[in-house]
Amino acid sequence: MKFLTLDSCGALGRFTVLADPKIEVYFSPRAVATEAVVDALSKAKATVLVQAYSFTSPAISKALVEAQRRGVKIQVILDKSNRTDRYSTATFTQNYGIPTFIDDRHAIAHNKIIIIDGQTVLTARSISRSKPKNTTRRICS
Repeated sequence: MKFLTLDSCGALGRFTVLADPKIEVYFSPRAVATEAVVDALSKAKATVLVQAYSFTSPAISKALVEAQRRGVKIQVILDKSNRTDRYSTATFTQNYGIPTFIDDRHAIAHNKIIIIDGQTVLTARSISRSKPKNTTRRICS
């Protein structure tokens, strides 16, 4: 499979995907999507990169901490709304020694992406427990 891309200057580039990606789609009326994310995090071997507005899922939070305890290098980027006096996602991750960065360069950092070992990409409408029946997670590896 070949793809054409444009870089930020408009230059044409190419890259090749060596194998057809496996794509899974989860909808979450019964936390099935959360279970899929936790399962993917439990299989992480080297790195987990998270970019999210914030996240409130206790199961996903616990899975990140467990991955870190297994020696997986975790990094998190969160929206500037996490810079607060109250306990926030940033407070949680920092309390567990997970390198946490605040994106204050954009009006809102609303992406929800988890990249595991540079091979698996998870993206979601939400990484929170507030509206589980409206949550979709796509897992590509």
